[in-house]
Amino acid sequence: MKARLPKGMGGGPQNMNAMIKQAQQMQEDMTALQEEIDKKEYEVSAGGGVVTIKINGKKEILSIDIKPEIVDPDDIDTLTDVLTAGINEAIKTVENVTAEEMNKITGGLSIPNLF
Repeated sequence: MKARLPKGMGGGPQNMNAMIKQAQQMQEDMTALQEEIDKKEYEVSAGGGVVTIKINGKKEILSIDIKPEIVDPDDIDTLTDVLTAGINEAIKTVENVTAEEMNKITGGLSIPNLF
């Protein structure tokens, strides 16, 4: 007994060529988007605004602004904690924006080891 596919399913080489073209276009779109994201800059505040971190889409820290009131030579731990939290939040922001933008192109398709 032969299984029959609905019309338009299977399609042979023509359908495969269309899929390959679609995948290539998706790859080009994702590469262009990643280049655009890499150029963007994000600003994240931590510790109620006493630390501001500027990061780009490549996850490179561009600057860290520290308000004088957080600098206490007797309490370096607080400054360290606020800086760590701020840097982690900045990285998370870039990752979330990248994932959201890529999902727009891939339609939520999970592609391992991609960006």
